[in-house]
Amino acid sequence: TIRGLETNLRELLAFIPAAPMMEESRDHDDGDRALHAGDLLGFSKTAVRNYAAAITEAATPVLRKTFVKHLLKAIDTHEKAFNYMYERSDYPAYDLVQLLHNDVRNAQKALSMGYER
Repeated sequence: TIRGLETNLRELLAFIPAAPMMEESRDHDDGDRALHAGDLLGFSKTAVRNYAAAITEAATPVLRKTFVKHLLKAIDTHEKAFNYMYERSDYPAYDLVQLLHNDVRNAQKALSMGYER
């Protein structure tokens, strides 16, 4: 799985030269912070989708209510993660050039991390 994901990242990075790019605007003191915050943002987005789907499949009103409560927490978590990243310029949601630049940096960071076999 990890090798497959690495291959996918390498294949996608090949498209970056055709995209608008910019110079590195700043260097993060701890580059892992942005990567982990991005993971949390993605996780919370997935949780929102999963809870929304689970609500439609809930067998009882009590379970449905529990899923709704969890959905609202997931939405709150997503908002907090988004704001955290946006305030630190780790997720410039309205700047496509910077988003692509950050994606390349994060992909290269992920590829350099290695893994245990």
